[in-house]
Amino acid sequence: MIVLASAAVGAVLGGFHAVRRDGNAKDIAQYAAVYAMAFGVLAVFIAVFVERAYS
Repeated sequence: MIVLASAAVGAVLGGFHAVRRDGNAKDIAQYAAVYAMAFGVLAVFIAVFVERAYS
């Protein structure tokens, strides 16, 4: 669940970043997708680390 939430937050942040840089719709979509993937992968690693540390 935390992975999906962090991916959503990443997509929103990526979209805002592209809008701030005056990107068109394709730029906004690409930034949102890349940020969502990056935040999602980072959240997976953190979730695995926490699960292994406290199990």
